[in-house]
Amino acid sequence: KDVISLRRALGPVISPNGKTIAFTLRTTDWKNNRYDSEIWLVYEGEKPFQLTRTKDKSSYSLRWSPDGNWIAFLADRGDKNQIYLIRPYGGEAQKITEVKEGIQRFRWAPSGKQIAFTMSEEESSEKKDREERYGKYAIEDDEYRYTHLWIVDVKTDPWPSPNDCITLPKPKQLTKGDSLTINNFGWSPNGTRIAFEHCIDPLINSYITSNISILTIETGEIKPLVTDRGYDGSPIWSPDSKWILYYSAAGNTTSDYYKNRQLYKIPAVGGKSFRLAKNLDEDVSNTVWTSKGIYLLAWQHTKRHIFCVDHTTGKAKLYADKPDNIWSMDFSKDGNTLTFSGQTAKSVPEIYKTKLSKYQPVIVSDMSKQIRNWELGTSEIISWKSVDGELIEGVLHKPNKFDPKHKYPLFVVIHGGPTGIDVPTPITGYVYPINQWLTKGALVLRPNYRGSAGYGEAFRSLNVRNLGVGDAWDVLSGVDYLINQGIVDSTRMGAMGWSQGGFISAFLTTNTNRFKAISVGAGISNWVTYYVNTDIHPFTRQYLKATPWDDQGIYLKTSPITNIKQAKTPTLIQHGEFDKRVPIPNAYELYQGLQDMGVETRLVVYKGFGHGITKPKERLAAMWHNWQWFAKYIWGEELELPLKKEMKETKSD
Repeated sequence: KDVISLRRALGPVISPNGKTIAFTLRTTDWKNNRYDSEIWLVYEGEKPFQLTRTKDKSSYSLRWSPDGNWIAFLADRGDKNQIYLIRPYGGEAQKITEVKEGIQRFRWAPSGKQIAFTMSEEESSEKKDREERYGKYAIEDDEYRYTHLWIVDVKTDPWPSPNDCITLPKPKQLTKGDSLTINNFGWSPNGTRIAFEHCIDPLINSYITSNISILTIETGEIKPLVTDRGYDGSPIWSPDSKWILYYSAAGNTTSDYYKNRQLYKIPAVGGKSFRLAKNLDEDVSNTVWTSKGIYLLAWQHTKRHIFCVDHTTGKAKLYADKPDNIWSMDFSKDGNTLTFSGQTAKSVPEIYKTKLSKYQPVIVSDMSKQIRNWELGTSEIISWKSVDGELIEGVLHKPNKFDPKHKYPLFVVIHGGPTGIDVPTPITGYVYPINQWLTKGALVLRPNYRGSAGYGEAFRSLNVRNLGVGDAWDVLSGVDYLINQGIVDSTRMGAMGWSQGGFISAFLTTNTNRFKAISVGAGISNWVTYYVNTDIHPFTRQYLKATPWDDQGIYLKTSPITNIKQAKTPTLIQHGEFDKRVPIPNAYELYQGLQDMGVETRLVVYKGFGHGITKPKERLAAMWHNWQWFAKYIWGEELELPLKKEMKETKSD
């Protein structure tokens, strides 16, 4: 419960003058079973303080006004997401929109006099009439509402008092029509145009139709800019409004799930595009173009660094590699000051600030004080060779007072993705009580198996048509490596994971008997079942390079259920009731198969949840379910779920 209650500082945004940092602080509200996010500020040389308070909901997606006098944010205070403004020194927040469908994204105009935002269309009267006559039903892949671009005036002079009765400005719609739904967008620095990413419809698999167009504000004219095949989006303007950066799949529609996302620039008036950062063999993200240059984030094995890119030559070079992992960043208006969220192997994420010309980051938050007196053990990077000779890395957690002469129980915790990644960190686990296992006296291995991010495109491609099989090689060879070090009790080992990690855990359940117990979280048990039920059908086609109707062999080879008759390992199955990403039939199929084989198994369905456990009480329950399961089979302990309240369930401090 203490782990789930940890406060987390996220997404710092710096004021235009570079003196004040706003960030989102997430806390845990046990009473209402929710996570709460509110905006905090930290003035130069002072301690952070809370700025917003939205009752029973969150305040988020903050953006400074161009003059630094206001902070705009989104909040649902009883009427769906609306834009609010608040002074950076506090006071009452003022709502500036009142739209029926709620706001998704927004951006200030460079003048500060307008805000552009995206919003879904209202439900059609025809559908309402249909429901009134025939009840509720939906036609798959054929019923949705487009998202369009709107603009609203911002009037802050004079600023109304809280008791004033005011009429909010009426938004103006900028884009219309079918076959056009807006995602990301950005204002040109000169304020005359908006570049936006758009798809043919809002269905999740239509991302491959993403293109970029430019809207001229004065005339309303829209001109296509990037119309290539495959994904092209997230436009970013150059400071002089002459160029646009964008991410691209470079026409790839058959393997973009695991190939590098590329960075391009193109003249804002149209023309030939140029690839940038080609020398970085990884996905790039969080790209910013300031007057001082182009900066972005990219993984390098288990560390995430800041790189700068020469927009003329396109070459990327390392700018900052400390702290170990940098999660997000933002620059002042002149580009001279940088804030970012960063983390080391011994800290939780903190907010940093530094001058660009002299990189000496200073921590302006103090989130790590929450864990200073905790018994956390250590985490380090280890590496080993897999069955086929491929070098695999992983994070090894050791308990305090680790004795290399002692043999410990081993827990293998497998991340999802498969393009996720594990890094050294003092607190981790999601629904797995890793820190408690360390305190009890166990080792924990988190392998970055083939397909993981951070190791380049070729590594991410190694489990294509080899899912489960190659992944199991990497996990089991890592286990063998630790056993050969003489530090693992091979008779007391457990494995677990969520999503793709759940699939690998299920594969281990039916293909090896080396573990005493396994936990499968939201895992795939049968690729055919998964393919026809998931909301992302292209995932399976890309990784297996076939549909079940084209190549049943590859679906059999890589499905855990194929070898269900070999299963002997006691297996806990955890799944969200309404999971669309890995639909729950996968859980029922594995559960029934294990029961038929006489294998000890338990299925826990978390009611009302999709692919993730997103509320603290159910996350606590899922942690306890894993604690009980592995206590029984690793330590021989029968534990009851505690029902008495051990502490007052209030919002965390």
